[in-house]
Amino acid sequence: MSDQSFGQGLVTVSIPEKRYFKIGEVCKITGLKQHVVRYWESEFKQFIRPQRASSKQRLYRRSDIENLLRLQKLLKEDGLTISGARKFLAANRDAIAIQGRQDAAPGATAPRRSDPLLREIKNDLQSVLKILDADK
Repeated sequence: MSDQSFGQGLVTVSIPEKRYFKIGEVCKITGLKQHVVRYWESEFKQFIRPQRASSKQRLYRRSDIENLLRLQKLLKEDGLTISGARKFLAANRDAIAIQGRQDAAPGATAPRRSDPLLREIKNDLQSVLKILDADK
């Protein structure tokens, strides 16, 4: 079984080559507690969607683990709130998909991302501008 690494800031996490992971395995890989994984799953339904086994047990895919690692970076390292992280992920969905594919490729370098706080501010200002233009 070969492992692939997924980079998050200064930390590189090794994700085993498997199709599905149980929540305990996800917690070992990410360093998160089970209740945190379940809470983030409920808050970020569009990004973390585990399958359910016939026993009702959650089965996470590699993309779910990668998204949990992204969330961990946004919330813990970058200091975003849940709402801010949700906006950032929604605004950068395509870039994240591209980065995920690059992270899976050995030796690939991820594109440099802009500061999440600046991105969130830009999106909020664009929303305000749309509201002001609609009032004219």
